[in-house]
Amino acid sequence: IHLATENEQYLSELPDQAGCFKEARIVEFIFLLSEKWHLDQSARYQAVELLERFMIKQIEQISSGEKVKSRDQGHGSSCCSLQDQIYDTFVLRLVSCVQLASKLSLHYNVVNSDTALKFLRSLKYSYSKQELLESELAVLKTLRFQINVSTPLAYVELLLEVLGHNGCLLPAQPLHFMCIQLLDFSYLMRDTIYDTLLKVAIENPTPNKLQVSKFLTVKEDSMLLAVGIISTSVFILHPGHWKQVVEHLNSITGITSQSILEFSYAVLTHILGGTTP
Repeated sequence: IHLATENEQYLSELPDQAGCFKEARIVEFIFLLSEKWHLDQSARYQAVELLERFMIKQIEQISSGEKVKSRDQGHGSSCCSLQDQIYDTFVLRLVSCVQLASKLSLHYNVVNSDTALKFLRSLKYSYSKQELLESELAVLKTLRFQINVSTPLAYVELLLEVLGHNGCLLPAQPLHFMCIQLLDFSYLMRDTIYDTLLKVAIENPTPNKLQVSKFLTVKEDSMLLAVGIISTSVFILHPGHWKQVVEHLNSITGITSQSILEFSYAVLTHILGGTTP
């Protein structure tokens, strides 16, 4: 109930830029860096979500400040200034988000300043330890220190527990592993999967701008993503139990069986690389 409430609250206040910083290159960068630093799965998803939330807040803050400046300056210069501020610090902020995520995960291998600086210097950045600490603090202050937000992985794991409690007894370890593989896949193929899902939902291969805009809440719905990932994992590992699991997920979350089916179809389509039913 707590996760469902948190999800609904987020969707009701969804910023227009939601998802802008979850493009494949950024997600891949974070995943590979998390792997390099031996972080657990929750840390990499947390880092993606932290960076997304921070960048949106930063853009909002800088934009409001630039509006005041643009009254006295040309519009072009204010836009360039905004872009420069974001571009110049983007990799530093990304590393800071991974550092913070490593601390949130309470992993024994927390990413310290020396490790982060060594990585940044390998990319030819010459930041000091002080600048690194200030970057972490900038992320924390911008997000008002509210950084421990549930990731889609938390939704997946809790729903798996509820399924087990409700008597849907499938081998837990292989199912959990498959869910993580598919969750990684859905992050890396996010736009492609949701583009397919939108076309399936509206039964039209050419959605208009309004339909795309309204679909943003679907793309950011962590509960839908979680049930879709579990459904697809069960379909791959235990197809004979799939209908029963979908019914359970519908009962637990209220998400319709049709929506769960459509999500699984969209994921499987891109796993298989075709349009096989």
